Amino acid sequence: MSRAGLAVLVVVALAGSACHATVPPRAVALPIPTPSLSPSPSPSPTPAVATPLPAATGGCPAAPPRAGPRADRPRYTLTVDIRPVEHVASGDMTVVFTPDQPIDHLVFRLWPNGPVLTQEGAHLAPGAVTVDGSPATPSQPDPTTMTVPLPRPLAAGQSVTVSMPWRLTLPGNVRDRIGDDGPAVRMGTFFPLLPWEPGVGWATDPPTTAYAEATTSPAADFDLTVTAPDGWTVLATGVNDRPGHFSAVGVPDVGLSAGMFTLATGTTDGGRATPVAVTVGVAQGLSDSPQPYLTKVRDVIASYARRFGSYPWPSYSLALTYGPGTSGIEYPMHVMQGPGTLGRTTSHELGHEWFYALVTDDQARDPWLDEGLASWAEYGYEHTLSAWIATPMPADAKGMAGQPMTYWNAHASSYYRGVYAQTPQALAALGPPEQVDCALRQYVARYAYRIARPPNLIDILTQVFPAAPAVLARYGLHR
Repeated sequence: MSRAGLAVLVVVALAGSACHATVPPRAVALPIPTPSLSPSPSPSPTPAVATPLPAATGGCPAAPPRAGPRADRPRYTLTVDIRPVEHVASGDMTVVFTPDQPIDHLVFRLWPNGPVLTQEGAHLAPGAVTVDGSPATPSQPDPTTMTVPLPRPLAAGQSVTVSMPWRLTLPGNVRDRIGDDGPAVRMGTFFPLLPWEPGVGWATDPPTTAYAEATTSPAADFDLTVTAPDGWTVLATGVNDRPGHFSAVGVPDVGLSAGMFTLATGTTDGGRATPVAVTVGVAQGLSDSPQPYLTKVRDVIASYARRFGSYPWPSYSLALTYGPGTSGIEYPMHVMQGPGTLGRTTSHELGHEWFYALVTDDQARDPWLDEGLASWAEYGYEHTLSAWIATPMPADAKGMAGQPMTYWNAHASSYYRGVYAQTPQALAALGPPEQVDCALRQYVARYAYRIARPPNLIDILTQVFPAAPAVLARYGLHR
């Protein structure tokens, strides 16, 4: 997960308590020790027009009005029936898709069929596919990719409606985004997902072999209906307007947690016209109290809204279940965490609501744009930035912060420090942290609900810090 990122095992142990990260969207993060405290090319989409910013002199220009979701975004209708006794979930999916380029086929990613989740016992099986009501004959060139031919080519701006049933085999109590812990179930990126990048086309990156994310999907609208066993509560991406029903606008993915939860609810100031509704659920059998998590979530959302711009949606939920262990897994409006993760995990995963959920990226190609920026948010909130700046880099990570997941698959033990820690080191080298936050507010405002690429962020950083390209290049971050 970013959708936080997954923290992979660190070879050199650092003093302190372990904490967070998510890998997948979306994947699961393994515990990361805390340092001692004294922390084939394709064309880029057309960037938003940016008004030049003054060089960093201590002031911070106001961010422009935030971009809204694209009018041609996908619209999903999802039903989910969770049957934990059978270790299965099933449902139906319909999506209305409007490409901004001509196409003659559709691509869906079946991420539960990636190597890590497959080894754990997960499997996503789509059923019969219809395109505009007529049967289609899909093919699967690999386990995570389904290609659906169109009966006729589709012009840019034309819409197509695709429907299919699906069935998901739930693995048992595993440390991942999909799992069945007994009194609770986690499901993230669990359905056939359109990997379209507006202005570019289909994203067909290979799945990662590490506990990390490799997904790409555009901001979309979701209408989600979940059926769960009697007595269970469902927490999920979206506004819960009636039992089992959630609606979300402008989110790239969906995650949900269902189980026997002890709940705490409240509101917080997310910089919106109305307060953000917050719900924390702790699964039966865990000793954590939901109230401290609720208190921290409320504080972190308010803090990040001041640093990066308003929280994007009306609600946020956090589910604590056994499976994630000492890690967290981020989804828009919903995060999954393990017990005892009040500290860094909570603040890191909340950073992903801005960096992945709101400003999306190709997590296989540019993991630093979500994991690195979520770490920057976390380190600033936890006041650990100075300690992470002093963290030594392994030889295979130094100067490699901008590498894709295909590189980190072979260097998994250095992934956390190479991306999560090295990206904040690079940003801190630019100048005062408050000026970096200033630039990030511009970035969030201009690329909200978009799939960003490195040039989008580096160009904005350069307007605040003219030497940014040269400084960032030392860490392996390039346009």
